[in-house]
Amino acid sequence: MTSIRDDELLIERAFDAPAALVFRLWEDRDHLLRWWGPEEFTATELDWELTPGRPWRGAMASMQYGLSTFGGVIRSVEKNRRIVFTFRWDTELGEYPETLVTVSFVERDGRTMQTFHQAPFPEVASRDSHVGGWNSMFDKQRSYAEDLAAGGPRESRT
Repeated sequence: MTSIRDDELLIERAFDAPAALVFRLWEDRDHLLRWWGPEEFTATELDWELTPGRPWRGAMASMQYGLSTFGGVIRSVEKNRRIVFTFRWDTELGEYPETLVTVSFVERDGRTMQTFHQAPFPEVASRDSHVGGWNSMFDKQRSYAEDLAAGGPRESRT
């Protein structure tokens, strides 16, 4: 187990899918819209293109929590290996701290380990408030990825 600081969030998720497919789920906006957001949320908007230096924006909604908007800037991309971007919630309560997110992909024997790292959080409570949402989102992503890897709907074999 990797040791992390109080201002960091680290989530590892194994996929029964090749790294190229798991990466493509981050690369292709149409795929992202199918799994972005926790279980009770639906992605309603996503202006996302993996071009370093390019700003990105998104929105998701749920019956219980309403609309949440967010965005950042794509920092770097290594195809099938790593994506780095900034993330910040939009809020009417003032400026929300920006975090840096790194998503890494390592394939072994046709399975992919996706590692998600986000930091710095201003306090432990802020970090902890993100754990459930990201984990729920990655559960949706894993289910979608494994369905595609098994020849499920909407997979374009490019």
